[in-house]
Amino acid sequence: MKRVAFAAVLSILAVSCDSPPEPPPAKPPAQVAPPAPPKPKAQPILFNTPEADAVVSKLQIFPKDNPWNEDISERPVAADSAQMIAKIGKDLRFRWNLDMPYVIVPPDQPLVPLEIAYKDESDAGPYPIPDNAPLEGWPLGGVPLDKLQREGEGDRHVIVVDPAAMKLYETFNTFRTAKGWKCETSAIFDLRSNTLRPDTWTSADAAGLPIFPAIVRYDDVERGIVEHAMRVTFRKTRRAFVHPATHYASPHKDPLLPRMGERFRLRKDFDITRFPPHVQAILKGLKKYGMFCADNGIDWAISVAPDARIKGLETLDHKALKGSDFEVIVPSGR
Repeated sequence: MKRVAFAAVLSILAVSCDSPPEPPPAKPPAQVAPPAPPKPKAQPILFNTPEADAVVSKLQIFPKDNPWNEDISERPVAADSAQMIAKIGKDLRFRWNLDMPYVIVPPDQPLVPLEIAYKDESDAGPYPIPDNAPLEGWPLGGVPLDKLQREGEGDRHVIVVDPAAMKLYETFNTFRTAKGWKCETSAIFDLRSNTLRPDTWTSADAAGLPIFPAIVRYDDVERGIVEHAMRVTFRKTRRAFVHPATHYASPHKDPLLPRMGERFRLRKDFDITRFPPHVQAILKGLKKYGMFCADNGIDWAISVAPDARIKGLETLDHKALKGSDFEVIVPSGR
């Protein structure tokens, strides 16, 4: 019996030695990382923000040889300068309007329908107008933007800048409706090009000029000089235009009235040292780049963004500057 039992044990040991080893325990499945959250969608940027400053301060607004960027500090004075200044009003004060906000849109800003009243001299839509597009004069007056978009008076300009596409979209007498937006006239400008609008065509401005390049912005005055021409209005203008303007808006033929596109310059000998820094930046720009007659309106009034960060404008009071401090120059256009 002992021999049988011993043989059985040997048999079991032999079988167990020939059996494959037990497989190692399975590794736990690798942890899969959760998908990354989607990047937040880029939003339109309003004009009175550091984010807007960062964009527009790096933007080449029209080529460097464009009339808006031309140094006219040494251009000759027009032969009829004194008479034209007198006709406009040599003793009238120089003014500023906090009138032109703008909005910067991302590359994927949705296009919306735009109903245009005067299609013949307008650029067809749709346009990338965002829901928060500011209208002329906002936020002054305290009217909620949503309400102002739908009702009110004035020129009601809307200015939209697409820096990725280098496109500028501007509209005149603009209203938001249940179907989208509507306006009287509209214009699209390629900020990389010197191409003008066709002669006799208007834009969102009476002169057929763009508005955005003319606006005094916060980044302009912080730089210490407004490095572009500005935009000025006069109550009476002539039935004529000079490039870069392409349109007139007047029945008057008096040759001493300014044409649309007429360019004015602050006199070189005007002392600017008594003004605060932001105002000095404007006055330096008026000496170097001047201002274009762009529309009918308040005499000797330039357009400034309604940005509370721009300081010292109150020093441009009725005693500060007047018409006789300016001169008309011989323009580069024809």
